[in-house]
Amino acid sequence: YNLMVTSGGQHEVEITATAGGDTVEDSFGYIINPSVVTAEPPAGTKNGINQINANTVRLQLLAPFKDFVYVLGDFNNWQPDLEYFMQRTSDGSTWWLDIEGLDPNEEYAFQYFVDGELKIADPFSEKVLDPWNDSYIDEATYPDLKPYPAGQTSGIVTTFKTQDPTFDWEHDNYDRPEKDDLVIYEMLLRDFLATHNFQTLLDTLDYLERLGINAIELMPVNEFEGNNSWGYNPSFHMALDKYYGTPEAFKELIDQCHARGIAVILDVVYNHVFSQSPLAQLYWDPVNFRPSSENIWLNVTPKHPFNVGSDMNHESERTKQWVDQVMTHWIEEFHVDGFRFDLSKGFTQVFNTDVGAWGNYDASRIVLLKRIADVLWDIDSDFYVILEHFAAANEERELSDYGMMLWGNGVHEFNEASMGWSSNLSTVDYQVSWRDMDDPHLVGYLESHDEERLMYKNIQFGNSNGAYDVQTTPIALDRHKLAASFFFTIPGPKMFWQFGELGYGYSINTCEDGSINPDCRLSPKPIRWDYYQNPDRRSVFDTWAALIHLKTNYPVFKTTDY
Repeated sequence: YNLMVTSGGQHEVEITATAGGDTVEDSFGYIINPSVVTAEPPAGTKNGINQINANTVRLQLLAPFKDFVYVLGDFNNWQPDLEYFMQRTSDGSTWWLDIEGLDPNEEYAFQYFVDGELKIADPFSEKVLDPWNDSYIDEATYPDLKPYPAGQTSGIVTTFKTQDPTFDWEHDNYDRPEKDDLVIYEMLLRDFLATHNFQTLLDTLDYLERLGINAIELMPVNEFEGNNSWGYNPSFHMALDKYYGTPEAFKELIDQCHARGIAVILDVVYNHVFSQSPLAQLYWDPVNFRPSSENIWLNVTPKHPFNVGSDMNHESERTKQWVDQVMTHWIEEFHVDGFRFDLSKGFTQVFNTDVGAWGNYDASRIVLLKRIADVLWDIDSDFYVILEHFAAANEERELSDYGMMLWGNGVHEFNEASMGWSSNLSTVDYQVSWRDMDDPHLVGYLESHDEERLMYKNIQFGNSNGAYDVQTTPIALDRHKLAASFFFTIPGPKMFWQFGELGYGYSINTCEDGSINPDCRLSPKPIRWDYYQNPDRRSVFDTWAALIHLKTNYPVFKTTDY
């Protein structure tokens, strides 16, 4: 039977067949799109979810080159409905729709249904539901998590409420540490706490305060693919990953950090996105598994040799708008104190496949990074901007002069010293001749998430002289104190990796079963809070705490004459 379509709108077709006294029935629906209405959204409408009042939201999606978009969600049984057919701006780039009659006490889930083929969550989602991973998030970490709408749609969905709960910030007026006083504790919640959530980290602040650090740097906490990850595979940059807890718990953690004079710095990933991101899915080449040539945010192929995922085009005006909105959200919503920009050297459109040449002075990259810093400092004038850069000295010097801080890798030389071999500790010296920075903006570090652990190498490769053997644990721990004695006293901001203060001795390549394999680099690591009860390791903690106290309390450690 050929069904002739004679009118527009929504249609339901019922089919009944009878044979031999038996009857079977089936049905299907179809919809004929109306003409797209051209209209401009009210002034001030931003991409994403705009809360208009207690009963209304306005959704806006940037998606040029698309023919039509529906909104599917809890409010229309996840079916295309003419009432939820989006309007388009006159320039053909942006789709928007007001949804009214909503309950302010209800949490709603939705997706965009693009060109009758693609279902995506909002690129500016603040919370998403994931059909593959949410079931592994426990109730203690994220109480009353809204169930995924199984059987009604597929793929990741966005949620919202028309009225978000108001958080009462109590410690907004605390004084941030000066840049050169920073002592940053870098952590991956997954490998720091067995519960891996913000609530437990809140209960651990006494420990960090006793250590004397004045900043924590959290490896990416925005939504990334899966639950078990370092977080450098981002999918939704503006959504807090539920594996670590609720927005309210994160805000409470930040507020209590500020009460103790501890800044909170987020590790952010704006060099790339992974394939679950709507920025990738909207314009995707499935044959080559990469962004299509129409993509307004991403390069079809990477512009540098260290890229993972899909490389962002930071010279695109659309990318600039996206980054600015995402960064602003984390500052205004969560009151964070700084960003550490992952792989900032990748913020370039100068195509280069040579790793050495990639680090050469790049004027266009400097312009892009200064623009980002200006946006941040317009919002918060003393916001920390930290770059994982490792580029030419003259480029890093120019960025430092502008007010940014740069990572300074001291791992190799300090580890050579701690193992008992010759070394040169100037790698964390901002004044050393080849670097020649005017300001102490070099964030030197003994260990980071990316580096082999000092204590592991002390035990494996330490030097010896008669009975004095660095490969024995007590002496290896003494060498760990020695490295810290030189490290913390050199002027300038400092950072170290979690449990370094207790002489964490597992390899970065340790597997969950305790074996060592390079394939396990990103795997969960043993969490050894019992170290704190060991007298030799507690002595390391006490020594590090004393050195940190000296650095942060005595002006001599801010001198330029050393």
